[in-house]
Amino acid sequence: MTTLKNDRFLRALLREPVDTTPIWMMRQAGRYLPEYKATRAQAGDFLSLCKNTELACEVTLQPLRRYELDAAILFSDILTIPDALGLGLYFETGEGPKFKNTIRTEADIAKLPKLNSRTDLDYVMNAVSAIRSALSGQVPLIGFSGSPWTLATYMIEGGSSKDYRFTKEMLYKSPELLHALLDHLADSVIDYLNAQIEAGAQAVQIFDSWGGALAHRQYVEFSLNYMKKIVGGLVREKDGRRIPVILFTKGGGQWLETMLDANADAYGLDWTTPLDQARARVQGRVALQGNLDPATLYGSAKTIENAVKQMLDDAYRHGEKTGYVANLGHGITQWVNPDMPKIFVDTVHEYSAKYLG
Repeated sequence: MTTLKNDRFLRALLREPVDTTPIWMMRQAGRYLPEYKATRAQAGDFLSLCKNTELACEVTLQPLRRYELDAAILFSDILTIPDALGLGLYFETGEGPKFKNTIRTEADIAKLPKLNSRTDLDYVMNAVSAIRSALSGQVPLIGFSGSPWTLATYMIEGGSSKDYRFTKEMLYKSPELLHALLDHLADSVIDYLNAQIEAGAQAVQIFDSWGGALAHRQYVEFSLNYMKKIVGGLVREKDGRRIPVILFTKGGGQWLETMLDANADAYGLDWTTPLDQARARVQGRVALQGNLDPATLYGSAKTIENAVKQMLDDAYRHGEKTGYVANLGHGITQWVNPDMPKIFVDTVHEYSAKYLG
């Protein structure tokens, strides 16, 4: 077993002492990097890139060559599960992901197969194993999945949506159907994440990208409860180390106390929640992750530096010494100058030392 040279990310998630604040960025491997664009062109298209073990490993490692990041995250897509369930994922240029088939009836749900991630999504597990080996203990590897609610919205709508018309119609008109779909997806996510952990993921994150589109009672019933089921079904220790679980609901900061019922180790925050208030609200019971507005990286070096320092001041305002991971409040965008994230990363490491020394 390779010794982990830098484990501050895992330590912070478990609220153990750290020497400086760990940092990674959601979508850190992506279209803002010219080397990523070149590798994607080599693969031919996005899905081919995800399914090519060597190239998926390459793009995962690319941001670590540029920035002193404290974690790598598997390069894949949140819609691999619906694709493996037979919905036929494809990508339209400029329109994002789409499915050839949708799930809108009881018969559609009944036809969904039981997922066996080790065979149905073997290309993901091959990538996890290859990345873990290539990292050689440099930093931990994060595995991930979309939440059942988020996956369901894509499966019901047939792609991205602004109003979730068909999903919310099912929620309010035929809630028993939506619960059946969400339960199937929760079982699928448990299988998927446990397979990633078996293949080498050292922490996992559940991306509840569209949880914030729900009303407050519906968030608990149709999103949080299924994430709680997932967390309860995950392998939480491997090779003598705890496997931390991060839960991230975009637009869900107002439900932070309620989210604690899911029993995750850490909770991600978007940029709309004041970090000092969030730290006070959770009272040291869990770690927090986030929450710089990704658009900050469009700014000048001074603007980025000042914003990062303010974020860190908020994170440590109440005297905590750990339990915080710096990140963006959502994924880095394709229009960011690739020189700017270095300012973000370096400022986090340098400035946080005054609080943790």
